[in-house]
Amino acid sequence: MKIHSIEIPHGLCLAPLAGVSDRAFRKICRSHGAEYLCSEMISAAAICYGDKKTPKLCEFGEDEMPIALQLFGSRPDFMAEAARRISDGTLADYVKIPAAIDINMGCPVRKIVSNGEGSALMRDIPLAASIVRAVVDATHLPVTVKIRAGFDEAHKNAPEMAKALEDAGAAMICVHGRTRAQMYSGKADLSVIAAVKNAVTIPVVGNGDIFSAEAAKTMLSETGCDGIMIARGAMGNPWIFDELTAFFDGKPYTPPTPEEIIAEAAHHLDLVCEYKEERFAIPEARKIMAHYIHDIRGASAARGKLNFAETADEMKSILYSLVE
Repeated sequence: MKIHSIEIPHGLCLAPLAGVSDRAFRKICRSHGAEYLCSEMISAAAICYGDKKTPKLCEFGEDEMPIALQLFGSRPDFMAEAARRISDGTLADYVKIPAAIDINMGCPVRKIVSNGEGSALMRDIPLAASIVRAVVDATHLPVTVKIRAGFDEAHKNAPEMAKALEDAGAAMICVHGRTRAQMYSGKADLSVIAAVKNAVTIPVVGNGDIFSAEAAKTMLSETGCDGIMIARGAMGNPWIFDELTAFFDGKPYTPPTPEEIIAEAAHHLDLVCEYKEERFAIPEARKIMAHYIHDIRGASAARGKLNFAETADEMKSILYSLVE
């Protein structure tokens, strides 16, 4: 798959997950074969109003390229200005210029939707298109968009939305096969993703329910999409990218041992603490570690202990006790 000059060999993309897709998670997934990364969603309004914490969400390392920084908002002028500051390198001296700007039109969370942002834009195609047009005009970078199947079951308008966004200058569309009303329940509708692929000429990435190579095979065969975006399937299981790479290359895949899982969990913990103060990192790491150890014997008792751990060393001791 290719987005302008960005080569994504197997089309393996890491989704922008709020509160999850930070530098530590992205670095772990890249080491396992994620070819294209996306940041957590970033408020365009916060950038425009000069919020001091927001630029930190835009920080990434050279080893994360190609990466897209994802903006959310409902005002074309704010979205354009935020994209301009990111793409001309004036946002902050520690924020590098990414490979692309992504626009969030799929977040289903109530506080985002109630502000007319995220998947609320699925209900206003003209506004959505004007946002894309404004951002395209403000940056030299490719502009991509993540959408949902529609707002609810009665309004699955992703194909119409995708066509309007393509006409506005979007370089790629990622489609989550659920509606906003579904949130993360039920199953992704692959027929909608297929319809989007038929509606546009730009690359289409399929998203939703990819937890294995078999699910990826189904997504590709039933939709004809150009790439696959992994979201929850990578939480605690970055090896899914190894599995998918092996699948595409026609090679055998060997799942990680419990010892390898614990070692990677500990490494992830180290990275979280490296990029964030430990007092902030530990509460966040508790949830991360729970995903890693989910299928290991003794995980339930370990999760209880992790909830009371106050340092990284305590957490590591609990983790390694699962495989001793």
